[in-house]
Amino acid sequence: MLNKKYEFISFVIIGLALLCAVIVGINPSFSLPLLISILVLLSASFVFSKRYNKAGLTLCRWLVGSLFIFSSFMKGVDPLGTEYKMLDYFIAYGIEWMNDVALPLSVLLILAEFIVGTCLLLNILPRLSVLGATLLMIFFTSTTFFDAMYDLVPDCGCFGTAIKMSNWQTFFKNLIINIMLIPLIFNNKNLVNKRFTNSKQWYVAIFLMILFICFEIGNIRHLPVIDFMDWKVGKDMSPKEYQDADIYLTFKNKETGKTQEYLSPDYPWKDSVWMSQWEYISQRSTGGSNSLGFAILDSDGDDVTDILYETESLFVFVAPYLIDVTEKDLKECQRIVEIVEKNGFSYLWITSVEQDYIHKLQNKYDFFDEVYYGDELELKSMVRSNPGLLLMNSGVVIDKWSKIDFPTEKQLLKQLK
Repeated sequence: MLNKKYEFISFVIIGLALLCAVIVGINPSFSLPLLISILVLLSASFVFSKRYNKAGLTLCRWLVGSLFIFSSFMKGVDPLGTEYKMLDYFIAYGIEWMNDVALPLSVLLILAEFIVGTCLLLNILPRLSVLGATLLMIFFTSTTFFDAMYDLVPDCGCFGTAIKMSNWQTFFKNLIINIMLIPLIFNNKNLVNKRFTNSKQWYVAIFLMILFICFEIGNIRHLPVIDFMDWKVGKDMSPKEYQDADIYLTFKNKETGKTQEYLSPDYPWKDSVWMSQWEYISQRSTGGSNSLGFAILDSDGDDVTDILYETESLFVFVAPYLIDVTEKDLKECQRIVEIVEKNGFSYLWITSVEQDYIHKLQNKYDFFDEVYYGDELELKSMVRSNPGLLLMNSGVVIDKWSKIDFPTEKQLLKQLK
């Protein structure tokens, strides 16, 4: 009778934890009563962990596994987005020397999350998958705790670009996952798969691993199979009722950490020394109704954003890191420019590099005559490729391509029709 009583309590703990998750999803700010409630449930989960029956453990395994799979898939469709977020963390923790391995680490982290989640859900290598989940949650919980306390990186990107959460929401979310994970940790010896041998479970895990890493690589080389960014195909980026908006840019000194806000374009962006010492952090706008939410500037610092939503059949080359574009990529860009000019359409470049480098390119290539400057973060959200290509028509994103998928003339003309 006592065991039944405790089994009932275990389901109450799970139910209350899910209720807390709903409250966390609604409330993005810090809440002391909510934190206390979650910590109480966390303690109860620890105290009654040995009293969970098979059904309770299975429910915990399904919940944790499903969330891991969902999270990894949201990031797996856009590994470059996770790389950019990881670069933000490297800057916040002063370990920029790791920037070169940000992408491989992102791919491996997403892969680990997917494999752990899949194995938990399917009860494959259950003991090992619980260990993996424990290690990941130690890392995630500690990282998001410091994020919440010190606001090191806004939006950790736990669900990629699909779902944005505040730092406190993310931390609370991880605590709730731990409520489900603790019973699995303390009952790890009882988690077995009697249907398949250990070797067969390994074969399935390895197969899923290969399948998912191919999925990630495909999304890196091409474009995300699901685009959660604002600049998705078919979206009208033009403002309905245009009014001038004041755009404020915030920069942080790389050495001192001091932040400074400037009204765009009134900041020393032409000063290469200043640009090397300060890094862009964020931007905000006041007034106006420019739905683009950012500005592109010409070489004189004038706002020319309206080009994007006033020009028909406009081909936009986006290259936030133009300095890293290879000769092979430039030849492909030149091919597109020749097609565009041949058929009487317009094109332009948007980048975030310094003007001195643009002048060098203009002396070498004749297709850098229309170059504009934009915020690096926004350019990376326009198209996940460096360079990437967008086709816009009066502000509507008609199509976009990665650098290895630049279309042929026939494909372009067909798209324009």
